[in-house]
Amino acid sequence: MLFNSYEFLFLFLPATLLGYFWIARRGHEPAVIWLVVASLFFYGWWNPVYLLLLVASMIVNFGLGALLGQAHRLGRVGAGKRWLALGVMFNLSLLGYFKYANFAVNSLNSVAGTHLHLETIVLPLAISFFTFQQIAYLVDAFQGQAREYRFAHYALFVTFFPQLIAGPIVHHRDMLPQFMQAGALTPRAQNIAIGLSIFALGLFKKTVLADGVAQYATPVFNAAAAGESVTFFEAWGGALAYTLQLYFDFSGYSDMAVGAARMFGIVLPVNFHSPYKATNIIEFWRRWHMTLSAFLRDYLYVALGGNRDGRLKRYRNLMITMLLGGLWHGAGWTFVMWGALHGFYLCINHAWRHLSTRLFPAPMLPRGLSASLSWGLTFLAVVVGWVFFRAGSFDAAAMVLKGMAGLNGVALPNALAARLGGVWPVLEGLGFATYLGGGSQFVFNWLWVLTLLPIVLVMPNTQEIMRDVGPGMHLHRAQPKDEVQPLRRIKESIVWRGCPNWALTIGTLAGLGVLAMTSISEFLYFQF
Repeated sequence: MLFNSYEFLFLFLPATLLGYFWIARRGHEPAVIWLVVASLFFYGWWNPVYLLLLVASMIVNFGLGALLGQAHRLGRVGAGKRWLALGVMFNLSLLGYFKYANFAVNSLNSVAGTHLHLETIVLPLAISFFTFQQIAYLVDAFQGQAREYRFAHYALFVTFFPQLIAGPIVHHRDMLPQFMQAGALTPRAQNIAIGLSIFALGLFKKTVLADGVAQYATPVFNAAAAGESVTFFEAWGGALAYTLQLYFDFSGYSDMAVGAARMFGIVLPVNFHSPYKATNIIEFWRRWHMTLSAFLRDYLYVALGGNRDGRLKRYRNLMITMLLGGLWHGAGWTFVMWGALHGFYLCINHAWRHLSTRLFPAPMLPRGLSASLSWGLTFLAVVVGWVFFRAGSFDAAAMVLKGMAGLNGVALPNALAARLGGVWPVLEGLGFATYLGGGSQFVFNWLWVLTLLPIVLVMPNTQEIMRDVGPGMHLHRAQPKDEVQPLRRIKESIVWRGCPNWALTIGTLAGLGVLAMTSISEFLYFQF
């Protein structure tokens, strides 16, 4: 069941919400069980068979968590380490089989020339997210930071439907205590209003903005995958369209998750904070998919040694972390390449920070110019990375990148060139060419890009719009120097209030979001 579906919006969500507060009058436990059952129904809507996998995974991890908690209380560190290793191996084995078995066999066949065959394994929905979430729980249990005595509570932690499918990744210690608080079982008008507002913003992002610009990214990457040459403006139009689609799609999902949870009185972590405003790649990863970034940092990068053993090992740990982060996103070498690129970017960024403080103790450029150049370089690096993320193969990625570099020529639709009058001979003298057809596609592609870019670069994000009402946990605290803010006063004036004007605004966005649901489209991160 999708957040952007009529079944969810008009049946499942209101029924689950009303049922929760009605049953909650009988106590915490019946309310918890109601949410677990509703969440399992939500998950099983796609394929009920995989409910068995989810439930089995929860049972095993709950048992291992109990053993880890016992080992911690008794001071049996060695036993705790063995149980933790077993738990991590169990979770990664499930993930490895369902997500990477076909990839591994196909890669081996390509390299070794073998002809091994494995039947196609359908990827269970959300396995990447609930695997990471349960690994985090086991580590926290080993460290004595989390423990759970009731299976129903643990099941709610794993399956709570707003964050089950694509995050944000939550910790047991952050979410479950909220359900146990006094007053958590009482519906509050403010929570409903805040939750509906955040959900409406996310729905608008997904169905209007992300789905609207998606139609201009797909043809370019499909053409590249078919071996067709894409010219400069086509390649950049497609790459930027996908860059914007991915952000609005996933941040829209995250907003809907946070908003839906808030209606139940639960505050989830914020997952995005205007990542395309970042002026360096380190800052980008503090703003993009923030809960995954925190997981990779805390449970992988730090476990590898972090920055404790010198700069060279720090760079090694960064590369390993990002390579595995890329592979987590998808079973394909293009995802590995995307992770390698970002690992390389982070190494260069850290090395530059170290060298620049020694070589250039005083600023060489005015602050505004320096921030603009830094933003431009960061954004370019991110867009290049997204080409590999989106392309189905290295050949397709190379075709798009060649087009972006101008190696496939620079061309405009013939109808557009004819309307440029005396400007066209000048452009033609510079090497511009023309092609027949595609004029409206070209114009609308760039209209969408030029409309959405200012939104991601200037307008406030959901966290900033809702900042006075605590929109989520672990909020990003940006410094003015961290981002380009040409219209800062306008941005700071857009703040949500519980008033008629905002009710009308949110209602309009929600209405547009529903009207745009002419065809149901899955969220991009569902495939990961």
